[in-house]
Amino acid sequence: MSDNSASYRVAIVTGAAAGIGAACSRRLAKQGVAVAVLDLDAERCADTVAAIRGAGGTALAVGADVADRASVKAAVAQVRETLGAISILVNNAGVTDFTPFEDVTDARWDFIYAVNVRGPFIMTQECLPDMKAAGWGRIVNISSSSAQTGATSMIPYSSSKGAVVTMTRSMAQEFGPYGITVNNIPPGSVMGTIMSEANRDRFQIPTEVLLQSVPVRRLGEPDDIANACAWLCHEDSGYVTGQTIGVNGGRVVS
Repeated sequence: MSDNSASYRVAIVTGAAAGIGAACSRRLAKQGVAVAVLDLDAERCADTVAAIRGAGGTALAVGADVADRASVKAAVAQVRETLGAISILVNNAGVTDFTPFEDVTDARWDFIYAVNVRGPFIMTQECLPDMKAAGWGRIVNISSSSAQTGATSMIPYSSSKGAVVTMTRSMAQEFGPYGITVNNIPPGSVMGTIMSEANRDRFQIPTEVLLQSVPVRRLGEPDDIANACAWLCHEDSGYVTGQTIGVNGGRVVS
């Protein structure tokens, strides 16, 4: 399955066992892309893979720690062997944090940055040779609206996601001559994800209050992010790179 022509694309989506990653995987598969559904444990990806295959798509469950180079190398090799050369990468895996700044330990800071920043760095480095060889590639980094606005008691998380935004801009400039676009989506107020549920439990913000901060007056769903991601991964978006595509119902407007 090594054909990587326009009629056959292979994607890796990280953090894809549930939430936004799972939605992006399903949406790309609907678009005809063969999807490697990657999470810490391949068994956690079973539901996402089953949904894709049940709809007639092609999917592979892959286990890897995105912050560990050896783990990523093994996963990427598995994808290449089973599905073919990688032309699409969605860096969605991430971890959050709700620790007041003065209580953040060195170990906690390093862990957040290992997953949220080193993870996309390693994943991109390992997938990039395939895209350069093909002269075509799409990379979508999932950041966070907290990277744009900041967030109380979330300094490690929001700053790490800010690093993803600036990394996206630099990657876009460096990879553009090879036919590779790099963009980022900072989600905002998206329900149905592990992070959103953690936010809801911690801050106990009533839904009606949260809706007042969203101009479209509804909360986001993983599919809202997936639809934007699928467009950024499509042939039609080839002139869009280095951009921040906010999918937040208008909560962040600049």
